[in-house]
Amino acid sequence: MNVELQTELTIRYVSPEDTNVAASLLYQAYHDDPVLRSVLDSSNETKFETKLRALIREELSSFGHGQQPMIGLYEDDRLRAVACLIEADSELQAQRYWHWRLRLMMSAGYLQTQALIDKESAIREALAPCGHYFFLAFIAVDPHVHGRGFGKALLQGLEEMIHDVPAASGIGVFVTHEKHQSFFAHLGYQVHDILEFNKVRGEVMFKAIAK
Repeated sequence: MNVELQTELTIRYVSPEDTNVAASLLYQAYHDDPVLRSVLDSSNETKFETKLRALIREELSSFGHGQQPMIGLYEDDRLRAVACLIEADSELQAQRYWHWRLRLMMSAGYLQTQALIDKESAIREALAPCGHYFFLAFIAVDPHVHGRGFGKALLQGLEEMIHDVPAASGIGVFVTHEKHQSFFAHLGYQVHDILEFNKVRGEVMFKAIAK
């Protein structure tokens, strides 16, 4: 896939050599995520940041092993935004690889790992009525280019990609920040359910993809 949006912007699968850049963008984007701060215990900032880096590293590894889409928006071959998708009923969606769980337990802790798996299961259950959906597990935009519409362009590219999957019904996402909820709502996502994890409330939002 290589969708050209403008003369200098393209959307394509993230190349292996850009994995570290993708990890950095995700770290910056999710550093203040209230659910992750609660689950990974942010009382000790140094330990929290170590656990967050480990989580992102293992997540990206599991996406690679599970052959699930990691899509990037590039500006002149520089990765500016990244999105990680999980297809419903995929092996990655149905059951995390045992080696992913083991490595994450060793770095983030058993209780934290189990809490993240429980969160994923609850979101999956909430989205079950949506059919064969794609779940937007992570999305991040380079903070140096915020306000330039890169996030919107990336999501539009994802919708084009999913439109070409015959069985795909749409895209789901779980958001906790009000500004992110407004962002997705503006792009046509609707509130599908409300969930709470570790006393942090969030909205499961869904956008159906017209065929």
